Formats: sequence, structure tokens, C-alpha cells
Amino acid sequence: MTILGLRLPVFCLFFIGFPLCWLLWIGAFAIYPPPASPDRRIDVVIPANTGISEIERILADKKIIQDDPRFSMLAVLTGAARKLQAGEYRFEAGKRPLEVIDFLKRGKVLYRPVTLPEGTEMARIAEILEDRGWVDSTKFFDLAHDPAVLQEMGVKAESLEGYLFPDTYYLSRGQQNEEDIIRMMVTRHNQVYGKLTGNAVGSHLDLTHHEIITLAAIVEKETGLPHERQLVASVFMNRLAKGMRLQADPTVRYGYSAAGPLRQTELKRQSPYNTYAIKGLPPGPITNPGEAAIQAVISPARTDYLYFVLKDDGSHYFSRTLEEHNRAVARFRKKR
Repeated sequence: MTILGLRLPVFCLFFIGFPLCWLLWIGAFAIYPPPASPDRRIDVVIPANTGISEIERILADKKIIQDDPRFSMLAVLTGAARKLQAGEYRFEAGKRPLEVIDFLKRGKVLYRPVTLPEGTEMARIAEILEDRGWVDSTKFFDLAHDPAVLQEMGVKAESLEGYLFPDTYYLSRGQQNEEDIIRMMVTRHNQVYGKLTGNAVGSHLDLTHHEIITLAAIVEKETGLPHERQLVASVFMNRLAKGMRLQADPTVRYGYSAAGPLRQTELKRQSPYNTYAIKGLPPGPITNPGEAAIQAVISPARTDYLYFVLKDDGSHYFSRTLEEHNRAVARFRKKR
């Protein structure tokens, strides 16, 4: 007797009966040897919301199981059909169908690390994730500006710039979409921010969460030297307290692709982010700061510095007065 293109032995039907024979027929498949494959390990992605028939096809195409409808029947009989989980899996060669079903049911997915460096702008984060096949960058970028997403994440800003925490994330293909990855990064930001503010003694300026991240982003861009972050933060805190413009070079370039030394025309460009042209903080972060930059703003050094200039070795010279600062600028520019 042939069912679905596969033959049930006639003697089984005659001597045992159809129901039991049917179960034995499916049960035999459960311990079927897998198809021959030249690969010792086989990676496969099961997309989200994939039905059992499509999962069966994907596995058969990858030669993880035999191309046999009994795989779906076995999944149904074992109660696993609706419990197979999406994601990327790495199968060792030689797994039998019942083992494959159990593997998918337990969701033993393969996680891959993705590292986003401190000070990476949101647009660049979208590019990195797209380059590695995790997101559509346009969709990611649009979601990061979507008012509904911002409201859900509890971010009172125009975008998620500054709130996508730079870290190493472990992602599984087929499990996370753009919104899931965004939620993961904002959640991590909130965890780190909560830990830092919970341990902080308090800064000498009363800043909101958004203002702290906005200033931390500037500190992140101004220096990559760990011992300078709190000093740089103190300069900006002191300038804010005195009502001085921040005059932070990195803010001038935000949203523009120009490179090289800043020109006077750029310093005078009217932009809400140009801290040479506006007073106080820009409307939002210019990048996504890491933990150390946030910590520097929450607990800045106690100084009376108001200026700093880049030295030849990549560090900065800090000054208390404009006269001292101008002398330092002249000295280091002359050396360069």
C-alpha cells in the first residue's frame, strides 16, 4: 500500500493492523540514519513564523534529514510541531530525525557576536548590522526615528541616537528583527545608565538623563584617553555653569560628511548641533557613548578648567584662562 509516495509493507497491514502499522512506520523514521553529507557540521537558519512543512523542506535541502513527509508527522505525534523554535542552528552530522526535532524544540540556537565600538553613530550602527546580514539599514534607521518606537522605549527625543548602547551583542539569525535588536540595545543602555546613576554621588549640575547622554556623546568624541574623560567632562560642565558656549568641534560635523580640519565657514554654519553657534547643549547626542564617557559626565573631575587643545601626542592640554589657552594653541599649532 502506498501513502504519500511511501510504501507501507503489506504484511504489516495484514498482521498488525493499520493504526499500529502507521505508528511503526513513522517510528521507524524517527531513528532513520541521516543522509550522507560531506560536512561534519551544517549551519541552517529557520526563519521566524516558519511552518512545520517549510522547516522540513529547509532541513531536507541542507541534508540534515531525508526528504520524507514522516518528519512532519513525527513532529506532530511527539507534540513538538508547534514548539520548534526559529533561529540559526549548527547541526553535527549524524543526527537522527528525533534528535533533530528535540534540538529545534529546545531552541539550541547558534549565537554570533556583533561588536559595536564606543562612539559609533546610529547611521554607522545600521550599516554595520546590515553588512553582517542582521538588519535592513533603512528599516533600522526609520524605526530609530519612529515616535511610536521612541515612546515604547521611554526615550523623550527625536531619535535613538545616544541610546543604542555600544557593546558586544550575541544574535541568532531568524530570531531577532530590527525592532528586537533596537530594543536589546536600548535595554542595555538603560541597565548601564541605571547602574551608574545609582552609584553616583551626584554632579554639580542638575542634568536630565537626555542631557547627560548628550554631553557624554561629546566627551566620547573629544577624547579616547581614559584618564582624560573626566577632565574633558569638567571643562564642559564648567562652561555650562558659566553660560559659555561649549565650542566642541565634533558637534559641528554632526550630520555632515565633510572631513579634514574645521574651517571658519563650518564654525559659523547655523545648525542646532553647532555648539560654536548655539548656547548650551545641542538638542541630542551626536553619537552613542560608552559606559566610561557616561560615567565621566555623571562624576566629572573637580577642576576650574575652561579650555583644552590637542597636543602632538594625541592628549590634550587644559587651561583655566583664555590667555593661557591661546598661548597653548599657538605653541602646539607651531609644532605641527
